[in-house]
Amino acid sequence: MNLASLDLNLLVALDALLEQRSVTRAAEQLHLSQPALSASLARLRRHFNDQLLTRVGNEYRLTPLAVRLKERTREAVGSIERVFSAESDFDPATSRREFSLALSDYATAVFGATLAAQLSAEAPHARLRFIANTPSFVDRAHQLLLGVDLLVMPHGFLTDLSCEDLYEDDWVCVTSVDNPAAEKGLTVDDLRTLPWVLTYYGPTAATPASRQLQLLGIEPTAQVITENFLTIPDLVAGTDRIAVLQRRLADRLPTDTDIRVAQCPVPLTPLVEAMWWHPIYDDDPEHTYVRNLVLRATETLRRPA
Repeated sequence: MNLASLDLNLLVALDALLEQRSVTRAAEQLHLSQPALSASLARLRRHFNDQLLTRVGNEYRLTPLAVRLKERTREAVGSIERVFSAESDFDPATSRREFSLALSDYATAVFGATLAAQLSAEAPHARLRFIANTPSFVDRAHQLLLGVDLLVMPHGFLTDLSCEDLYEDDWVCVTSVDNPAAEKGLTVDDLRTLPWVLTYYGPTAATPASRQLQLLGIEPTAQVITENFLTIPDLVAGTDRIAVLQRRLADRLPTDTDIRVAQCPVPLTPLVEAMWWHPIYDDDPEHTYVRNLVLRATETLRRPA
């Protein structure tokens, strides 16, 4: 396809339309008039020979093609933004660049606020975007990291990418305070028989702790599966479920919580959280800056407790 014959402004319109699922909201996001964006949608429909957005009741839904296009479009827009926001002499104080990090809600809770505060102080015109780290993102990390600055996650899942360790964290077991097993102390048999709340559970998705349990011959009985670590305490409280949680997250639980935190009855190797990026950005000054920013934001996490 000859890119010179395409209006790349349509890519920006498509990204907003697929994200907002509304011509009105997409027009507001792009600071355009509704008739202007309606005209763009019409051109996109002719190009793809597909409605892209279809009305169902009082809302619009994405067509199957639009669902497939959504992630590709965000990647393409992100890559284009990276190209045209590049600066010959990078100065954080004047930069209006957006820095993007894919990470879990656990990592966001542990150092996200510190990172945002440091960026605000040093680069007041820049923007920070946190993107949910999902199994599908990890599966396509080599491609997606062309448009996303950093991926924050433990070792054991990625290869052939540049990386740097950030900090370590321990795993602890969490139960409801009224769980009888918690009263007497969790045993290996409890790990095998009690129902679990598991995160990132699937054929190609698991936490390092879940992988270690499986290597020890312990197959957790998954009763609830979540991709948000912050939801684990509520999913455990008042039930006989158990889970493993990062100690730094468990330490943030309120003192009056209904959750009991205990050592796991089997030794679990600490997780090593790291940041990963595409090697083409190894020497990029803007990218070097954001990597150093993350290192400084996690500096206190590397100190002994």
